[in-house]
Amino acid sequence: MEYNHKDIENRWQKRWSEEGTYRCETNNGKKKFYVLDMFPYPSGAGLHVGHPLGYIASDIYSRYKRLNGYNVLHPMGYDAYGLPAEQYAIQTGQHPEVTTRININRYRSQLDKIGFSYDWSREIKTCDPEYYKWTQWAFIKMFGSYYDKKENKAMPIENLVAYFEKNGNIACTAVSSYDKNFTAEEWKAMSEKEKSDMLMNYRIAYLGNTMVNWCPKLGTVLANDEVSEGVSIRGGYPVEQKMMYQWCLRVSAYAQRLLDGLEKLDWTDSLKETQRNWIGRSEGAEMYFKVDNSDEVLEIFTTRADTVFGVTFMVLAPESIYVDKVTTDEQREEVKNYISAVKHKTERERMIEKKVSGVFTGSYAVNPLSGKRIPIWVSDYVLAGYGTGAIMAVPAHDSRDYAFAKHFNLPIIPLIEGADVSVESFDANQAK
Repeated sequence: MEYNHKDIENRWQKRWSEEGTYRCETNNGKKKFYVLDMFPYPSGAGLHVGHPLGYIASDIYSRYKRLNGYNVLHPMGYDAYGLPAEQYAIQTGQHPEVTTRININRYRSQLDKIGFSYDWSREIKTCDPEYYKWTQWAFIKMFGSYYDKKENKAMPIENLVAYFEKNGNIACTAVSSYDKNFTAEEWKAMSEKEKSDMLMNYRIAYLGNTMVNWCPKLGTVLANDEVSEGVSIRGGYPVEQKMMYQWCLRVSAYAQRLLDGLEKLDWTDSLKETQRNWIGRSEGAEMYFKVDNSDEVLEIFTTRADTVFGVTFMVLAPESIYVDKVTTDEQREEVKNYISAVKHKTERERMIEKKVSGVFTGSYAVNPLSGKRIPIWVSDYVLAGYGTGAIMAVPAHDSRDYAFAKHFNLPIIPLIEGADVSVESFDANQAK
């Protein structure tokens, strides 16, 4: 007997649709199970092979759980807002609303032909006002909140304002402290703009300067995944690192809560460790190194203040505001050329880069404890977004500092008895 797949699959898919076979009913008494797929970008002529590759696996699992008596919620939607949709519209010369609608219909048709067990009554389009009104609502909530360390959660910003009205911020233990302390009287004397600027230091959604991947040709900021080897994935246009004043989310305020939550998840140890590294929470101290023969002072963050006697040089991120201030006239051209050469690398590329590079600024800092003069360098292995974008280098006990010191023949002073500084694969994390 011939297997007429078109007839059989069309007949059954029609029946599934008419009977609502995969519709997830609320409170039906069954155990709940949620399966979420990555929503595709409807920014091309149709699905590519990578879509069903992942969707088929999750669909098999959804069907398995359903056959085991679970009330399975398995939705699908379209990530239809942003750069991909905009660029596809530019390429085709059509309005993005038109191209997005056409592509969504095509994607839906292809997904239906594969026969996935989606509950289409819960379909989501991120370009739909009924959807993104909630993302706007969430943003407003974050803008109107601060992270309260005592409550361990977001609280209304009005609570903090009321506290400042009575006490200023000097003795406030509910939030992280900032350089500028003020009394209640000083708070009341501030203008509305000054108060607004101060509250930006506490809001969960705030305006701030941050390093981004900027593509002049596309006229937008790109995620690390949208950049490869200094050019945009879409279009192949040059991308550069740029400091930009933009909206940010204070995710770092949740670092400890995220770490604590990891322990409650049934994940593998390797996946948990990956998440810990992404969260990147670290405890340390701020230290200050005066620039020799200058009024300039370098502020650095370190997790090991006790290794300061092993500091033999300083390193600045290429984007650091300190670079221009400490570079001597004799070194300015060389520093400028170096920064120009590395500005197209993303932070991710810089973190995995094995090749050592850098340039001397011509200036020296003074070790605050030993009083020794130490050279100040610029290198792309230091990131502007970590700490202050300036580090004290202890090459005897940090692998990247060690590689840099060996490459440029800088001093290495061991502080830990028995430490092996002869192997370039020295594990800095274990040393710390």
